[in-house]
Amino acid sequence: MTVLEEATEHQGRARVALAAALRAGPSHSYLFLGPRGSGKRAAARAFAAEILAAAAADPADARRRALLDPSPHPDLVWLAPRGAQHLVEEVRERVIRAAAYRPFEGGRRVFVVEDAEAMRDESQNALLKTLEEPPAFVHLLLLSSDREGLLETVASRCQPVTFAPLPARVVEAELAAEGTGVAAEEIAAAARLAAGDLELARLLLTERGRQLREDAQRCLAAALAGSSAQAPWRALLERAQTAGADAEAAAREALEEEAKAGLKRSAREVSEEAKRAGRRSRTELLDLGLALCAAWLRDLAAVATGAEGVAYARDRLEVLREQARDLDAARARRGAELVQETRRALDLNVSEELALEALFFRLEALLG
Repeated sequence: MTVLEEATEHQGRARVALAAALRAGPSHSYLFLGPRGSGKRAAARAFAAEILAAAAADPADARRRALLDPSPHPDLVWLAPRGAQHLVEEVRERVIRAAAYRPFEGGRRVFVVEDAEAMRDESQNALLKTLEEPPAFVHLLLLSSDREGLLETVASRCQPVTFAPLPARVVEAELAAEGTGVAAEEIAAAARLAAGDLELARLLLTERGRQLREDAQRCLAAALAGSSAQAPWRALLERAQTAGADAEAAAREALEEEAKAGLKRSAREVSEEAKRAGRRSRTELLDLGLALCAAWLRDLAAVATGAEGVAYARDRLEVLREQARDLDAARARRGAELVQETRRALDLNVSEELALEALFFRLEALLG
């Protein structure tokens, strides 16, 4: 099995597309699109190594150096964001301007932009000319988990390579192989709750992830007990706000680094961009908390109908059994639908606090 085949072992469509591209001659720009942890990064490194090897005097040596992480190959440029967003000047210097220089060795250069959605609009617009009229020896690989974070003008100029969510069994095997010392039941739960997102599964096994699961569980326990007036959902909101504040601070620090590099930006622009990064992080964590609530309600419905085998929270079956006793499974499923409706409503910039309060009082009326 080649390195590219190994990197795309669980991604049949991507494997076929990339193999065909190498046979026909790779295009100048690709968009690797799929959830975090689906293997985009490993596939991009393997694909880049094959592109460089095909144009090298010593293909085996070029491939070996390109596969190293970080790679010492001078014609492989790998750009990952420092902090919440890519620095504008780094995109300009290391990709846009560097793409004009001929290869240091061999006949090709490969530029990989990881988390491409973290490029600000200014960077994406600047990258357009390189995508439209790249030098013959340049190949650009954009990696993204969020298609909506990319400008349509950027995405439309790239060949799409789609990565599907990994099967739960694959995520579970990856987590177990990492030797974290976590119990098998918790690993199984994280793998299923993550819906094929390996990075998310790893997050759920951290202290922050465990706390988020506890928050979701407490919110629904309160709804079942008729005690939502104690506002247990505020813990979800506070945790999301903390994550947002951390992301805003990281973005502000990155912007200050740009200022040191000579990129001028007004104080208002710095403030607005940092706040955007904070809002995005806060919204993502709050959405994850609600997704965990919906998953818990789904599990309650499964246990209530005697289908424990399909429950996600394998590590909390005793709690699920207790809460599912005498519970109407149809009401639990309806509750999961209400949670999903709230997740969609939050995309419309409604008040997060009011939306959560309304949701859990509705759940109390439905389930309590």
